[in-house]
Amino acid sequence: MNSELAAIDWLGRGWLLILAFTASVLMVAALRKPCRRLFGTERAFQLWLLPPLALLASQLPHAADAPGTVLPPVVFAITSAAATLPAYATATSAIDWRIGAALLWLSGMLVSLWLAAVAQSRYRTRLRGASVVDGLRSPRLVLRASGTDIGPALVGAWRSRIVLPADFEQRYDAIEQTLVLAHEVAHARRGDGWWCLLARLLAALFWFHPLAWWALAALRHDQELACDAAVLREHGAQRRSYANAMLKTQSAAFVLPVGCPWSPRHPVTERIAMLKLPAPNRRRRNAGVIAGFALAIVVVGSAYAAGAPQEPRGARKVHGPEYQLDMQVELTIDNGHERHAETADFALCMAPGKAAMASVGAVKVEATTVPVDDGQVRIDLAVSNAGTSPLAHSRLRGALGRMLHAAGTGADGKPAYVVDVTPQAGCPARVIAEASPVRVTEHVTNGTAREVAESIAAKAGWKLANPRALGDAPVTLSFNDMPAGTAMQRVADLAGMKLVLDGKRVRFAPK
Repeated sequence: MNSELAAIDWLGRGWLLILAFTASVLMVAALRKPCRRLFGTERAFQLWLLPPLALLASQLPHAADAPGTVLPPVVFAITSAAATLPAYATATSAIDWRIGAALLWLSGMLVSLWLAAVAQSRYRTRLRGASVVDGLRSPRLVLRASGTDIGPALVGAWRSRIVLPADFEQRYDAIEQTLVLAHEVAHARRGDGWWCLLARLLAALFWFHPLAWWALAALRHDQELACDAAVLREHGAQRRSYANAMLKTQSAAFVLPVGCPWSPRHPVTERIAMLKLPAPNRRRRNAGVIAGFALAIVVVGSAYAAGAPQEPRGARKVHGPEYQLDMQVELTIDNGHERHAETADFALCMAPGKAAMASVGAVKVEATTVPVDDGQVRIDLAVSNAGTSPLAHSRLRGALGRMLHAAGTGADGKPAYVVDVTPQAGCPARVIAEASPVRVTEHVTNGTAREVAESIAAKAGWKLANPRALGDAPVTLSFNDMPAGTAMQRVADLAGMKLVLDGKRVRFAPK
């Protein structure tokens, strides 16, 4: 698939990502507080699994995503003419707006990640001079910062460290020290450093989306509430000491993108209020697990279904399982010293909404056909000189059976390509091509369509019912090892007739 048609596909994927992210975050926003009351803060925090699951499900491939069927291109006339021209570069189309949008999105994402990396680096720089604290029961290395404005915190994701302030023993009494350390150990045990990293990556991915930054703050808040609940399940008798430790903890002086600082940046009033609520019993926590699994299945299934190719409204009235595009292409080629034109006439078949490609000589065409309302189709068309970038991208719209026209010019203002496209339902060219296994090669200059048809029929073992209907006008044809049925169809098209196959009997009827 060339860059033009690939842009169409990635654009649709991008919109699907935004839709999945928006819907899942709004669902979390609506359910997080009711879930706290019913199942506890730990189960409420697990709702944040929904956005990444929805994003992944929305991008999973579907059976219908298989590439569109491509009918081998059938060429029946290729001519060329040369003219001397001054040397200059071949024209290219202007930058597509999708490329600009992609560059803007990528720039914003990289800036967001860079700012997060800078903030993380500054925090870790403040840890220089920190000393290791021995004798504490902790699954992570514990460091004592050189200043009182750093910690308590869990820093990092992969090799996370627990950081305590320099005045840890002076600021907190013995019970409070135990609770503060238990809080950071709970963060490490729950993998909250990885949660912070994932949340920051998603915020960078959707840097333009207001919900992304709200979700980042809300997740960090729910993370602290869940960690509080995990600590109090083991130290429920020390709720007052736990609240006192919160009040004694200074506000974090530096941003920590990947890590969990335990500070009043999180609404301390709500956290203390949550300490007064009774913890949910085991039955309610288990019910929360079941409800979470059920909700995850619904969200994943919905996101996956949303990513499936949709049958456009009114499409069943205008098409079968695929489309055929009868194409006549004239491409002007400039090799730097001379200019010549190549023309090709072929049929291209594809499933609705799927791209198909044909290369004939120097002519390369890629197209996607999508049904729209009022019995019409939309054709996204890219034309190029084979082996180069597309000259241009055209979007056509029209009724089945009606010829559509597209043209483009080069940098010198002279015509670069001309395309005539006639869409039709189904793929009659394939039916005709498969009518006989015989393949023919014919090169005729100033012959007649009737003579060519008689030659093809003799090789395929067919009987022509009315060959004189093709007329005796001179034609120039070139067939190179193509199915006999396809070759006969092209002869009929050149004569302005319709090919009708009935077993071994061939008849030509007016179109």
